[in-house]
Amino acid sequence: MMKERRLPHSLRMMFSGSVAVGLGLLAQPLQAQESEKEEEAPQQMQRVEITGSSIKRVAAEGALPVTVIKADDFTKLGSTTAAEVLSNISGNQTNYTTSANVGAGRTVGAAADLRGLGPNKTLVLLNGRRLANAAFDGSAVNLNVIPVAALDRVEILRDGASAIYGTDAIGGVINFITKRSYTGLNLSMEGIAPKQSGGAEKRFNLSGGIGDLDKDGYNFFGVVDYHSQNAVKASDRSFAAPGGRNPGLGMNIGSGNSYPANYYDIDAGQSGNPYAGSGCKPPYAFAQGGVCRYNSQAVIGIVPKTEEIAVIGKGTFKLDADNTASIEYLHAQNKIKTYVAGDVFGGDGSGSGSDYLINPSSPYYPGNGITPGSASGGPLSVNWRSVDAGQRVGESKNSTDRLLFSLDGTLGGWDYKTGLAYAMSKASDALVSGYLDSNMVREGLLNGILNPFGAQSAAGIDYLNRAQVRGVTLDAKTQVTSLDFTASRELFQLPAGPVGFALGGELRREQANFNVNHALSDLVESTGSQDSKSASGSRNVKALFTELNVPVAKTLEAQLALRYDGYSDVGGTVNPKVALRFQPAREIMFRSSYSTGFRAPSLYELNDPNAKTYTAAPYNDPLLCPGGSVAPGGIAARDCGQQFFKMQGGNKNLQPEKSNSFTLGLVIEPLPNLTASADYWNIKIKNQISVIPENDIFADPVKYADKFVRNPDGSLSHIIGTNVNLGNVHTSGFDLGFAWRLPKTAWGNFGLSLDGTYVSQYDYQTEAGGDYLNNLAVYANGGVIFRWRHATTFNWSRGPWSAAVQQVYTTGYRDQNGSQVAEAYRNRQVGSYTRYNVSGSYTGFKNLTLTAGIKNLFNTDPPASNVTDNFQYGYDARYGDAIGRAFFVRAGYQFF
Repeated sequence: MMKERRLPHSLRMMFSGSVAVGLGLLAQPLQAQESEKEEEAPQQMQRVEITGSSIKRVAAEGALPVTVIKADDFTKLGSTTAAEVLSNISGNQTNYTTSANVGAGRTVGAAADLRGLGPNKTLVLLNGRRLANAAFDGSAVNLNVIPVAALDRVEILRDGASAIYGTDAIGGVINFITKRSYTGLNLSMEGIAPKQSGGAEKRFNLSGGIGDLDKDGYNFFGVVDYHSQNAVKASDRSFAAPGGRNPGLGMNIGSGNSYPANYYDIDAGQSGNPYAGSGCKPPYAFAQGGVCRYNSQAVIGIVPKTEEIAVIGKGTFKLDADNTASIEYLHAQNKIKTYVAGDVFGGDGSGSGSDYLINPSSPYYPGNGITPGSASGGPLSVNWRSVDAGQRVGESKNSTDRLLFSLDGTLGGWDYKTGLAYAMSKASDALVSGYLDSNMVREGLLNGILNPFGAQSAAGIDYLNRAQVRGVTLDAKTQVTSLDFTASRELFQLPAGPVGFALGGELRREQANFNVNHALSDLVESTGSQDSKSASGSRNVKALFTELNVPVAKTLEAQLALRYDGYSDVGGTVNPKVALRFQPAREIMFRSSYSTGFRAPSLYELNDPNAKTYTAAPYNDPLLCPGGSVAPGGIAARDCGQQFFKMQGGNKNLQPEKSNSFTLGLVIEPLPNLTASADYWNIKIKNQISVIPENDIFADPVKYADKFVRNPDGSLSHIIGTNVNLGNVHTSGFDLGFAWRLPKTAWGNFGLSLDGTYVSQYDYQTEAGGDYLNNLAVYANGGVIFRWRHATTFNWSRGPWSAAVQQVYTTGYRDQNGSQVAEAYRNRQVGSYTRYNVSGSYTGFKNLTLTAGIKNLFNTDPPASNVTDNFQYGYDARYGDAIGRAFFVRAGYQFF
C-alpha cells in the first residue's frame, strides 16, 4: 500500500489515461536528477511503501509489476462501479458480473478474476486490509460494495501468491485505496442515459471533512454515495429479443415447462399438447416434436435492477510528529432485483404426489369444451409455466461493514503500522413476486380452478394471487476479526545501499453461517432450497512473514520474503518469494520473481448447504432422450430439452490449492515521459477447487456417470454439481504496457497509454491425473479465456479543458457450440469485440467541474454467441455490454 505523502518531483508517477504503466526507474539516478534542481525547488526525499512490499524506500518502480488507476481517470470515462473500473484491466478475465445474477441464487454479486483463475484466487483489499468475503460465496469480495466515489486510486499487483498480503493471492492483488484525508464539502451528481430503453443510471455523492492533520492535529472526513441502475428487458435489445429461437445461431431452444402446458397421459402412456397442432399460442410458445416449447429467455430481464449505498467515515489524530491514530468505518449495501419467466411446475409422469395432475372432471381437461383435443379420460400429468402469475422477481441483498482501529508511524527507528479490524458481510435471497406455493398449485389443478392450457378465469387469477409466496428464503453471514502488525527499518549499509527489513504478522478469526428458511423455501420448488440444510463453520488463522530488501550491487537488488500461515482446520504452510530487480542503465530495468502459493478452501466452499436448483440451460437426458430422440421409457415433455435439477453446494472433503508463480519483466524509458513494459507470467495450480460445468456432465455421461442420480422409474432426479478438487491448471502469458506523455504544444498536452494482456496458454484438468484440456480462445470449463485484451487511452488537456478517448478490445473465440444448437452451427466463432468511450471536462467555473461523455460511442452490440450456460441467450452477458451507447453527464461542486 502506498502512503500518501508528498513525493519528490522526480518520483512522479507517469500517468497517461487511466493506467499508470511505468513509475520511473532507479532510485539513485532519480536522486541525482533531483539534486541538479535543489537550488530551484529544494525538497526532502521521502520513503514510501510500494504495493507488494512492506519496506519503505526511495523508489517508485520495484521488482514487482504494479498497475495504478487514478480515480479522476476512471470517473471521467463514466465508470460507475468497481466492476466496471476493473473491466478495463486487461489481466482481469472475470465472468462474474452483476448481469450473471439473472436466474441465479447465492451469487457473489460481481467479482474480480485476475488471470481467469477464479475470483477465489484474486485477493481484494481496501486500504491494504481484507474485507469480509461475500456471504453467499465466502471466497471472493463482492465488488458492488466497494465505495467507488470514496476512492483515490486502485493498485493492481499482477504478481501472484503474495508473501506479504497472503499466499491465497494466486492470481494477484487488487488494492482499493480511499482518500486518506479531506477538508471542505463537495457534492457531485451523475446521470447516464442509454440510447435504447432500460439501463439508465444515476449517482449522488456527498463528501466532506474538517481539520488539517499537520496544523490542527486531526482530520475527520466522510463520504456518502448512492448509485442505481434500471433493469433492461430482453425485448429491449435486438440481440437478446429472440431468446432461445435464433436461427442465425442455430438455436431453437425452449422449455418443456410450457404455456400452454404439455401433458403426459398416464393411462395412454404418451405425451401431447392440445395446441401443438395449431402453433402453441405464439409468440413465446412453439411446436416441436408433438409438444410445445416455451421461449422463456425472450421474456426475462437481461440486466438486473441495482441499487447501491456506501458510507465511509474516518477520523485521524496526530499523536506526535511521527505517529498517528485513526478509526475508520465502512458500511455498504447493494440490492439486485432480477426478472425471469413465470414459475415452473412439472413432475415425473408417474402419477405420484410429485406430479401436477388434472382430472377428467376439470373444465380445462382436453375435450371438455374449453380446451380443444381429447385424451384417454384418465389423469394427465402436466408441465406448466404460470404466465398469468407474472414474471418471477427475486431480490438479493448484500452488505458489508468494517470497523478499523489503526496506528502507524515511526518508533525507535522502526516504521510500523498495526490495526484491529472487525468485518462482516451479510447476504439474503428473497422472493418478491411470481413464485407460487407448489402445493396450492397442485390442489388448484386437481380441483379444476387453474387452467394449465390457457388464460385463467377471475377465480383462477384470484387463486394465483393467494398462492404467491414472498419473503427471504436464504440468508448468510461471514465475519472476520483480525489483528495485524508490520514493522520495517534499514538494518545496515552495504556498498550498494541499505538493507531493508520488515517483519509482520496477523491473527484472524473467520466465521460463516448459512441459514435456510424452510417455512418458505419448502413451498416453492423452483427456489431449489427444499432439500438444503442450514450450516455454519469457523476457523482461526495465524500468519507470520518477514521480508528483506538487499542491494546486491548498484545495479542489482533482491527482495526475499517468507510467510507462514496456520489454519486451524487444514494445517500450516510455509511459502517463499524471491524477486530481483536489475538495472544496468538508467533507461532500462529487468525484474523477475518466483513464489509459491497456498489457498485453503473457504468456509463457504466447505459448508455451503447442498441444495437442488435448475440447470442454467436445457439438456436432453442422455439415457431417455439421447440426441433429442425419445428412447423406450422416455417422455418427451419430461426428458427432452429440459432444465433438470442440479445439486450444488459445499464439500467438506476439499483439499487446499497450491501454486507456483514465476514472472520475468522488462521496463524501458528510452525518452523522457515515455515508458514501456513487458512482463511474462507463468502460474501452475494443483488441486483447483471448482465445480464440473453442467455442460461437461451432459456432454460425457459415461465419464460422469456417477454425477447422474435417477428416480426409481429411471427418470433423471438431478445431477451432482457440488464443489470438488478438479485437478491442475497451467497458464502463462504477457502483460504489455505503454505510457507516453508528449511534449507540451500550443494545442495542449497529449498523452497515450496502453494496457494489454496476451495469454499464451491456459490448460486445465477436470479431474486429478486427467488429460489437460484447452480453455484459451475456446469456450470450455464454463467460460472462456481471451487470448488478447487491451485498453488504449488518448488524453488531451489545455487550460480548463480536457478530453479522453478510450478503446477497449477483446479477441474472439470458439463458441460453446453445445448439443442444443443445430449441428450445422456447432463450429462457429464468436467475433472480436471493440468499444470506444469518449469524454470531455471543463473546470473554468469556480469550484465547479463539468464532465460529459458517451460510453460505447458506436453503439456496438456484444458479439453473437450460442452459449446456453446462462439465462441470457444470443450473446454472453458475462463478457458483453448489453447497455449499448449511453450518454452521461457529471457535475461536481466544491462548496468550500
